[in-house]
Amino acid sequence: MPRHSSQTPPRSGYAPVNGLSLYYEIVGEGPPLVYIPPALSHGSAKTFPLLSADFAVLHVDPQGYGRTADIPDRPMTLQQHAHDVVALLDHLEIPQAHCLGESYGGAIALLVALHYPNRVGRVATYGATFGPPQVAFNTAMLKFSAPPTPDSECFRYQRQQYEAIAPNPGYWPAFWNKTLGMRWDGFSNGELARIQAPVLIALGDRDFVRLDHAVDAFSRLPNAELTVIPDAGHFALFSEPERVVPAIRHFLAKPLSRPPVASSEAGYQPGATR
Repeated sequence: MPRHSSQTPPRSGYAPVNGLSLYYEIVGEGPPLVYIPPALSHGSAKTFPLLSADFAVLHVDPQGYGRTADIPDRPMTLQQHAHDVVALLDHLEIPQAHCLGESYGGAIALLVALHYPNRVGRVATYGATFGPPQVAFNTAMLKFSAPPTPDSECFRYQRQQYEAIAPNPGYWPAFWNKTLGMRWDGFSNGELARIQAPVLIALGDRDFVRLDHAVDAFSRLPNAELTVIPDAGHFALFSEPERVVPAIRHFLAKPLSRPPVASSEAGYQPGATR
């Protein structure tokens, strides 16, 4: 397929998905790559020119996010978000796609890989969690001096983004409560072992997510790679994408078959080991 021009406008629409009118945008041409945003954000909150040069990047607004209106009486769960992503692929007649998930979006992408293994190629994550909060997070970084509210200053950026595009900007408090009220116990060791798709676990060394938690998940996934961005936090895809996206692109674009990594006994042999 032709390479994407930076001047090509995105294609967007609303898909009837499991009772939702789910908003999506597609930027670029090439193999499909689904971008699943973090909690409280939305799919088009950021663009990835380096990725849309080689992929058709499908930016998704899950239930209640951005331009996708919530269904107030429908629970919001990561599992349901994963089912909705696959239903969107069905609607767009995309048999298989790579996934890029950020924070909770990374967990959603891995849930797709677990429950719909034939629908995903490779899965790249940034700042994702693979277990419950008490295991996954550096709790010292998540402390508040007072209980947070939808109007807390720390959520100002997300709140302003939401209010700028949501079909009902005044729904922010309900969306905030519903999103932060989600509970997820993570993957079991057996579930991680069943995910056969190549997975990139990327995070900052100053992330909310504990580095040892990411390393543990890396050790349990059969086809995982680990990238640690130095002096970077949980929001590096917003603040410093130029440091993160090249690693993601390399993971998505490299050949499936590569020379093995050199061992001490084999040594480095050009073209034979790396």
